[in-house]
Amino acid sequence: MLAVMVAAPYLGGLIAGAIGVTSTIGISLITAGVALVGTTLVNVLLPPPKPAAPSFGKGVPSPSPTYSLTAQGNQARLTQPIPVVYGRHRVFPDLAATPWAEYDGNEQYLHQLHCIGQGEHEVEQIRIEDTPIASFAEIETELVAPGGAVTLFETDVVTAPEIAGQELIGVNDNEEGEEGWIGPFAANPASTHATEIGIDVVMPRGLYYANDEGDLEARTVEWEVEARAIDDDGEAIGGWIAVASESVTAGENTQQRKSYRYVLDAGRYEVRLRRTNDKSGDARAGHVIHWGGLKSFLEDAPAFGGVTLLAVRMRATDNLSQRSARLVNVVATRKLPVWDPAAGWSEPRATRSLASAFADAARARYGAGLDDARIDLDALHALDAVWQSRGDRFDAVFDQGLTVWEALTRIARCGRALPFLQGGILRIARDAPRALPVALFGPRNIVKGSFRVQYVMPGEDTADAVTVTYFSERTWTPDEVVAALPDSDTEAADKPATVDLFGCTSGTQAMREGLYMAAANRYRRRIVTFRTELEGLIPTYGDLIAITHDLPRWGQGGEVVEADGRTLTLSEPLEWDAGEETAAGTGTATVGPPVHYLALRRRDGSLSGPWPVGPGADDRTVVLREDLDLEPYTGADEERTHFAFGAG
Repeated sequence: MLAVMVAAPYLGGLIAGAIGVTSTIGISLITAGVALVGTTLVNVLLPPPKPAAPSFGKGVPSPSPTYSLTAQGNQARLTQPIPVVYGRHRVFPDLAATPWAEYDGNEQYLHQLHCIGQGEHEVEQIRIEDTPIASFAEIETELVAPGGAVTLFETDVVTAPEIAGQELIGVNDNEEGEEGWIGPFAANPASTHATEIGIDVVMPRGLYYANDEGDLEARTVEWEVEARAIDDDGEAIGGWIAVASESVTAGENTQQRKSYRYVLDAGRYEVRLRRTNDKSGDARAGHVIHWGGLKSFLEDAPAFGGVTLLAVRMRATDNLSQRSARLVNVVATRKLPVWDPAAGWSEPRATRSLASAFADAARARYGAGLDDARIDLDALHALDAVWQSRGDRFDAVFDQGLTVWEALTRIARCGRALPFLQGGILRIARDAPRALPVALFGPRNIVKGSFRVQYVMPGEDTADAVTVTYFSERTWTPDEVVAALPDSDTEAADKPATVDLFGCTSGTQAMREGLYMAAANRYRRRIVTFRTELEGLIPTYGDLIAITHDLPRWGQGGEVVEADGRTLTLSEPLEWDAGEETAAGTGTATVGPPVHYLALRRRDGSLSGPWPVGPGADDRTVVLREDLDLEPYTGADEERTHFAFGAG
């Protein structure tokens, strides 16, 4: 832990520079984060994923209906972000409008409008919990693409909560001077205009009279509906309008439920009802009527914008309970445009590509909103080929408020990469083997006294395995794999580090990334830092550079003083490695000297070589075994050509 604390100040600055943080406070916070992570996993180039922490949301974040098992279901997550789906995932869509019910043919129908997420989706399954919706004959659905209109039912309907089954009193039960009106109740909220109002009435005992023979005779209930316009303060601005006079006649002892709609001029209304016939008080009769509900249908259906909607109309039956009606979910794949250097952006298509998700988060209006010129699309396209060949995908749902940078980091991290800013351009670097150094640094271009080698030593808190949690695409529940290096005892691991790999839904990918993190934790414990001048802008984050320095004895360096054909005279004396003696049976065998190489720095800072060389006439000269691909500069008008020398 002490070693981690010693390394943290240097490492914090490295990471801060990589992601574009320059403030003292920002670097201090990153340094603190490095020290915290050091108790579990160490990876200098690609920090391990950190626990998700919602931020920048409006109000208190609500539990995720996708990732929180206790909160799974359809919710009205007011003031929370509209979900953004990437790849293929199961989603419990948010309610996009208030559900409302209506009676038709004495059957109750529930209407629910869901928002699957931003953009367009390819929906492969619609389910109630784990059962395909095709198993429910009483359910109708309609998928609405971004910008489309819902035709299955009205979407902007308000139900008045004050109506709670009030009984309409019979004329014969009214006290003297009473007219029997129930209400008035406001049908629609302030600042809204209704063009229709809906009335629900319920005869809970049915309508009948049981005669002496045991037959059910018909009975009738009659009522009338009135409405008047009100302003936003609830004050009447007009007189009462007789909307309708209704009656129902039946000889049934089962509950009777009816819904009625009435067209009105656009406005805000209050509504009242009263019964207009006598109520039978005979115990043999069912002759009661209740006001079951009041709805208003608002003008101008709302424009939902660039989201995919799912409209569901359910008939209440024994198959559907109140809970199961709120467990509508879909398995969907996001449609995104795909970038090609020759053809540009394609039409949106179903994809699980990491690169497409990263580009969308950078370009979309709900993301960074960057122009294409500010994204390194060519590098992203090259990485996409790598990810596709490996089977790396990003399947996730962003349904909590967080910064764009955090979203980009999570997407990139699932592909073993990291975003960074350079010159106002959003770039991405993946941790992968590099064969060709892009720059050469040695004593001639490293600021004197700035070279440091820090070692993060393992200790009691060092993780000996990595437990990677991911969201399984088979069960759509959290799962985990334990990754340990081949020479480690997985079962005996008593200090595993737990990492949540957001966006991973494959156990194979999770294991692969866990092994990578375990290897980085074991082997990447040497941190090299130094200062240089303007040529420090040549390499970018994740590039391979060549370093020669006498402090750790990493070869020798200096300048080329003179070039004569294949003979080069150098500024520093060279040390050549001799052969070694090794045991061979009862005697000894002499191994010849290793091949030595010379690498040269080009004028653009890149590396030429390395070139095989042999000793020259003295300890400052070498003889090249091949012709160079550059002419070393040995003058005085600019820096002379730098060299790095050592055994292969």
